[in-house]
Amino acid sequence: MRIKIRKIISSVIVFVLVICALPASALSADIKSKYFETEKYLSDSLSPQVGSIGGEWAVIGLARSGKLNDEQKQTYYEAVKSYVEANGSAKLNNRKSSDNSRVVLALSAIGKNAENIGGYNLVEPLTDFDYVKKQGINGVIWALIALDSCCYHTSNSIRDDLIGEICGSQHPDGSWGLDETADPDVTGMAVQAIAPYRQYDDKIQNAVDNAFAWIHNLNNIDSLSPESCAQLIVAAAYNGIIPDVDERFLCIIDCLIRYSVENGFSHTLNGEYNQMATEQAFYALTACERVSRGQAALYDMTDISNFEVLDFDNDGIESINDVAIIQRYVAEFAVDFSTVQKKSADINKNGRIDIGDVTMYQQRLAQ
Repeated sequence: MRIKIRKIISSVIVFVLVICALPASALSADIKSKYFETEKYLSDSLSPQVGSIGGEWAVIGLARSGKLNDEQKQTYYEAVKSYVEANGSAKLNNRKSSDNSRVVLALSAIGKNAENIGGYNLVEPLTDFDYVKKQGINGVIWALIALDSCCYHTSNSIRDDLIGEICGSQHPDGSWGLDETADPDVTGMAVQAIAPYRQYDDKIQNAVDNAFAWIHNLNNIDSLSPESCAQLIVAAAYNGIIPDVDERFLCIIDCLIRYSVENGFSHTLNGEYNQMATEQAFYALTACERVSRGQAALYDMTDISNFEVLDFDNDGIESINDVAIIQRYVAEFAVDFSTVQKKSADINKNGRIDIGDVTMYQQRLAQ
């Protein structure tokens, strides 16, 4: 009898320890309630299509919250496939590369490799710097975010070019904009794009720090649109900040919640339900939920995919030669990595390149 009691007690202790070890959301009760209300409405009503409304952003938000069902994933995939085949080109828009970026992100979120959709490589146009830059800083930002979503295999130089363009476009006050005017939306998006590289490059870290200084000094935060709030919230989450907990971002969360209406959000105060505002607010809250649980960032799909190719000698394949290059770098033996290479070589994502990354790469090759 005593043995049985001990076993029961032991089982209870193990159960409690497991429960305590699970990551818990830090979102406040009222915001969680709003989040789940919006999540349910979008999940129940969405029949995804290709487009910036009722399409990619809703797919990304629901997929990353775990509430996009298999039928919706397949519906979206088939819609994209038909759209691309009808378009007859991997380039979805001759002027706006962000169309490609948006679709690549949504496909990555549902675990589909955007390099082969009906025989078309939707990633490839994003490696054409002149094409991406044609749209201005917006195109550059979203190209980098999309390429990094699954670490799609491209030459390191394109990412270096994109990072250089973003950092070089930052205003002296720390903001970004479509022109010389500071824009909260663009600032938030720029930070999202370069944040994954900040720990490998002091200049990028300074750019992010200066951007947050600008954000924290914003006047009239209550006048921000819900879309602007959403981009700033995602930017915070990309830097490991839980906006609902960090006092520097509580005012932005509060501003977003002011636009709350039944089942979602409005675009204007005291306005009616707006699909675009709802989708952006929802994926921003999803970003909050993910960072509070210690999960991968909103657009970091490497937690669900195996598309990443760690090819350091640029021969198109992963091999022991690539492992040797990292080993030589760790040993400080005549190997110089760019910021992009440092990020990809940090396989265990602990912020530095060490012997642990070499070991993980060897295990990866042995699988």
